[in-house]
Amino acid sequence: MTTKSEPLEPGSLLYDPATSQVGEYRDKSGPYAMLRPVGGGREWQADPASLRPATRGERLSAEVRATNRHTRAAGASAPPDPEDLSRPPRPIPGCPACAELAGRRQTARAEYDRSAETDANVLLRQHQRKEHQA
Repeated sequence: MTTKSEPLEPGSLLYDPATSQVGEYRDKSGPYAMLRPVGGGREWQADPASLRPATRGERLSAEVRATNRHTRAAGASAPPDPEDLSRPPRPIPGCPACAELAGRRQTARAEYDRSAETDANVLLRQHQRKEHQA
């Protein structure tokens, strides 16, 4: 619980037991604390005396929910961007070179050789840019 000796700082993440949510403290509005969902959204009023700092797990859970919400809003059903370097490239069906490089990557993964796995991904991307760009 927060106390008079612990002033609420804008941006701090607090747990509101009345809503069972973690919110980012914004400001005071009369006798209430104004919180908003992590990652943005509609603010709500909370009793400042009942708020407490969010635990590490509560903060992480709220951040994951916000990320998932943003991903869905951005159109997660859209096909993956071939230039998205955060994902490994997918081999083009029917291409022997793609299949060979994907096989190298799979072997490296099975051997826990992350360096060789990365090398195979780089080579597969280079091959795809050169041979499969429309």
